[in-house]
Amino acid sequence: MTQIIITALVAIVITAVIAFPAGVQWRRKVAEKEISSAEDEAKRIMNEAIKSAESKKREALVEAKEEILKARNDFEREQKEQRADLQKQERRFQQKEENLDRKIENMEKKEETLQNKISELDKARNEVETVKKAQVEVLERISGLTAEEAKAYLLHQIEDDVTHEAAMKVKEIESRCKEEADTKAKEILSLAIQRCAADHVAEATVSVVPLPNDEMKGRIIGREGRNIRTLETLTGVDLIIDDTPEAITVSCFDPVRREIARIALEKLIQDGRIHPTRIEEMVEKAKREVDATIKSEGERAVFETNVHGLHPELIKLLGRMKYRTSYGQNVLSHSIEVSHLAGLLAAEIGANVAEAKRAGLLHDLGKSIDHEVEGSHVQIGVELARKYRENDNIIHAIEAHHNDVEPKTIVACLVQAADAISAARPGARRENLENYIKRLEKLEEVTSSFPGVEKSFAIQAGREVRIMVKPEQVSEDQMVLLARDIAKKIEDELEYPGQIKVNMIRETKVVEYAK
Repeated sequence: MTQIIITALVAIVITAVIAFPAGVQWRRKVAEKEISSAEDEAKRIMNEAIKSAESKKREALVEAKEEILKARNDFEREQKEQRADLQKQERRFQQKEENLDRKIENMEKKEETLQNKISELDKARNEVETVKKAQVEVLERISGLTAEEAKAYLLHQIEDDVTHEAAMKVKEIESRCKEEADTKAKEILSLAIQRCAADHVAEATVSVVPLPNDEMKGRIIGREGRNIRTLETLTGVDLIIDDTPEAITVSCFDPVRREIARIALEKLIQDGRIHPTRIEEMVEKAKREVDATIKSEGERAVFETNVHGLHPELIKLLGRMKYRTSYGQNVLSHSIEVSHLAGLLAAEIGANVAEAKRAGLLHDLGKSIDHEVEGSHVQIGVELARKYRENDNIIHAIEAHHNDVEPKTIVACLVQAADAISAARPGARRENLENYIKRLEKLEEVTSSFPGVEKSFAIQAGREVRIMVKPEQVSEDQMVLLARDIAKKIEDELEYPGQIKVNMIRETKVVEYAK
């Protein structure tokens, strides 16, 4: 068996040795064939790649040529536009240059003409000087005086004449001013005091509203001050809430607005519900009440004086005078009194009683709205009377009752007399108001005269003066000396009851914003 296997193996080996060279040769042929095929494929691929590259190259060249052509066209167009603009500018500059040349030429001609005129003027001036010199020599020879001596003589004569005339004129003016100054000054001051809120006495511009308790002050002020701000805005008054126990001060130069605010505030305190909406309601109610009072007071005045046929608006204006005072005298009561007096005087002398009473009742009509309209109460009254078609005699009596015009009728004279009687009777008016105002003004003037004082205010009826100083000029130490100097000057120059407190304030503020 072993021998058979060995024999088979030997046969296999011999067969393999014989077949091996033939297999190697076959594989070589196959490999050569595959290599040749691969080379052909590679050549084909390379040819295709070369053709594709050349095609893309041609496309890129075409696109590049198109872009270059487009850019060139754009550049040429821009160049063309720029050349056109440059040509326009060149033509414009050329025109300007031509205009300048023409103007320069005109200026040269004018300058030449001016030079000729100057030469002619110089020549004429020389001739005038020569003639003047000859005339002066003739005058000196005739008068026997030189030019300087004649000038001095004339000046002396003129100076004497002018001095004499000036002295006479000054004397005349002083005499006339002394006669008129006192009356005119009182009239101007009284009108200014009546019309200016700052110069009224406290009784004329202030109303005090009592409170049930001091807690009510906080409720009236409201959260962040909204209640007091609403009330002040709606009524046009100033509410002064200070340390005065259980009281609030209502301040306003217009008595009607002050009365509306006072009534509204009393209603709010009585109601207890204090907020902006309720405030608006109460102010409206107060306005209606005041309007009703004004109307009823006007009708009462007409009924008392027995004056008929007045326009309804005039009756309302008469009613407004219930809230107006003059030197402490109620203007409506004063007008009724003047009406009665004018009627009595007219009856005594046989004049028209009805016309005199009507003019007397309306003579101060302008005071009802003189806080709202520019002009004196006489001018305002005349305009109102004309507006509501009053008789010319009535208008003239109103216009003449303060001698703004010369009285031309008996009624105007009677109204003048009745007005003077009503104002001058004992107890009618407080005549110390003028002195009071002058004392306060003098106090502020004295304190403001010191360097470093910015503002000064006389308060508490002149018992205190509050002084604001400039912090950059007055230091803390200097304030003590300045206050002492001011107090000493007040003692030396002013007359006053009691004592005056000098309250000096120095304040420096710095404001910055965080953004």
